[in-house]
Amino acid sequence: MTQAATLISVVVPTYNQAQYLGACLDSIWFQDYPNIEIVVVADPSPDDTAEVLAAFRRSVARDTVSHAARLEPDGTVSRAEYPRYRAEGRSLVIHESPVRLGHTPSYNKGFELASGEYCTYIASDDICHPQMLSELAAPLDRDEADFVFSDMFVVDDAMRILREFRLPDYSFEASFCDWYLCGVSKLYRRSLHERFGYYDDGYTANDHECFLRFAMNGARFRHVAKALYSVRSHDQRGQDVHSEASWRKLLAESSELVRRARAFRERESFGDGMILE
Repeated sequence: MTQAATLISVVVPTYNQAQYLGACLDSIWFQDYPNIEIVVVADPSPDDTAEVLAAFRRSVARDTVSHAARLEPDGTVSRAEYPRYRAEGRSLVIHESPVRLGHTPSYNKGFELASGEYCTYIASDDICHPQMLSELAAPLDRDEADFVFSDMFVVDDAMRILREFRLPDYSFEASFCDWYLCGVSKLYRRSLHERFGYYDDGYTANDHECFLRFAMNGARFRHVAKALYSVRSHDQRGQDVHSEASWRKLLAESSELVRRARAFRERESFGDGMILE
């Protein structure tokens, strides 16, 4: 008997990104990986986010598509009809918050609702390439890593590729001591949160701080040298984290976290590494 694929939970926090949200959700639903739970955490938005989510829920349940399938003896062409969205191996959880949580609490709310053994979060204006989850899950399945990340494309709103972002193969020095170079296109064991905590709302650079915490506590990282994800680059991504002031704060925090990583490595080299809760 074939063993069932490990459930992957994909958290999608969203605020004021209705024009991108449907494409993002489609890119997750149509992954070639067989067992996915999508958890959307939506802050109340001034745009059409609520309508996009309602339409997506309806479409998943009942939309059909068809294609020309057979030339009949009478000269007509019959069509094959089938569901637009596969149902097997897919589940959808939508949490619409009555009040604005902000980006970090939205992440954490999503992971509280998630049930998969593997997990990730996806920005709601980004796109997952079709093989992303299967490629990233493979090293986890083989127990070669606890956290897997890949290269990515940086694209504009028209999906033109502005840059291929190739990351270094993992080492603590290359990924955390030189600069923060992992973790946008990523998949990891949800047990890391249970062991070492969730995202810290005190940080704008919340992923950097969280994943550094994982690394300093011994999580095994692995790089997949393929572009499996597209990050949109545009002037306003609908999140206050991308304001000029927040961007300066993020850079300052990341610089401090790099210094923290270097200090940790120096202590470790003298046999004084420690577990940080």
